[in-house]
Amino acid sequence: MKRRVPRRSFLRIGGAAAAALALPFSLIFARRTAKKAAGRFGPLVPDPAGILDLPAGFTYRILERAGGDMEDGYQVPGRPDGMGCFSGPDNTLILLRNHENEPADKKIGPYRAGQDAPAEAYDAASMGGVTRLVLDAATFERRSSNLVLVGTNRNCAGGVSPWGWLTCEENLDARHGYVFVCAANASRVAPPQRLSGYGRFVHEAAVVDPATNIAYLTEDRADGCFYRFKPTDPAAPFEGRLQALAVVGARKVDTSGWALGEPREIAWVDVDDPDPQDDTVRKDAQAKGAAVFRRGEGICLSQGVVYLCATSGGPAGAGQIFQLVPAEDGGTLQVIAHATDTEDLDAPDNITLAPWGELFLAEDGSRGNYLRGVTEDGQIFDFARNALSLSELAGVCFSPDGKALFVNLQEDGLTLAVTGPFPEVAAGASGSIPTGTARPGAG
Repeated sequence: MKRRVPRRSFLRIGGAAAAALALPFSLIFARRTAKKAAGRFGPLVPDPAGILDLPAGFTYRILERAGGDMEDGYQVPGRPDGMGCFSGPDNTLILLRNHENEPADKKIGPYRAGQDAPAEAYDAASMGGVTRLVLDAATFERRSSNLVLVGTNRNCAGGVSPWGWLTCEENLDARHGYVFVCAANASRVAPPQRLSGYGRFVHEAAVVDPATNIAYLTEDRADGCFYRFKPTDPAAPFEGRLQALAVVGARKVDTSGWALGEPREIAWVDVDDPDPQDDTVRKDAQAKGAAVFRRGEGICLSQGVVYLCATSGGPAGAGQIFQLVPAEDGGTLQVIAHATDTEDLDAPDNITLAPWGELFLAEDGSRGNYLRGVTEDGQIFDFARNALSLSELAGVCFSPDGKALFVNLQEDGLTLAVTGPFPEVAAGASGSIPTGTARPGAG
């Protein structure tokens, strides 16, 4: 469901009695209502160009437009979606960017008139894939772009990993429904690297804990599950078991009605057939007691703690934010924020953690969408609004030094860099993600 109202009031924030844990948000410790922090960066100022409203002092740069030229001879595809930022060589940043296209989207695919799909295409008829955008790390100016993966379907969200960008297919056509890994240093279209062990279902997003190489994956279905892929040996990260989250002491729990700040103990149930021909992964997991999530979408991770959005969960069906504190074969799960009505929040989708420790959420509503922030003490603020169209905002991520925020205006086909008076980040505090690759078996 997509819905939108012109303004929102507040989120309800809840917490847990887990203050001993070194977690990045104090909002999880205090049971309180967070009022909108209009003064965090100041109120939004209408953009004279009518593209993106931002607080005073912030500006944006259009990095690329759909249909523009790339250095490899292809055109920038339309519908940019999930995106991750990597440190590159020679003082560069690398954005790996999904394109949520299908076979029918030939006009906004990567090929110009007369161009054929390359030999490396996963499926020559499909128009989805991943592009690589290289920027100057000091000025954030565009240096080059190229196609990395092509021939996939509805590449929606994804996530960063020690091996590059994980791009997820939100589609179950024949041979589709998988996660693929894309190297950040791929300067031309590369053969597909499919991660069949991560399951075949309607994927949305993924993230990997670099300490364990465990991957966490969301499913964009109204009756979806939440998954992890646990390697048998972290040194062989693509060999292991796909598992679904279950709540201890209850079977097939519907998490959409959970109250705030009440941690539940969890367990993980094995998915017997992670790569089925039919759409059975979530059904088989729920038959074993796996919990139900209402459209699991964005996901991010910090200090081993996972934050995820359920776009249509909560008392108003307008969104929830969960916090998962994993343990070896269990852990705890709780709702740390939810919308009490459509004025609170409208369909939180992509989620990321700023290097200075605040969550940023991209909404996917239906009457103009916002980027919203959550401060460490639980206050909610507007950071940006798509003033150009009803298009969703997507792909929100930060440069490792926290000096730039990157975001896509999906249906408008724009990728932007936003700069301004962001909080200072200590040198080396955020680290960087390796750009090396591991070679999974291509399916």
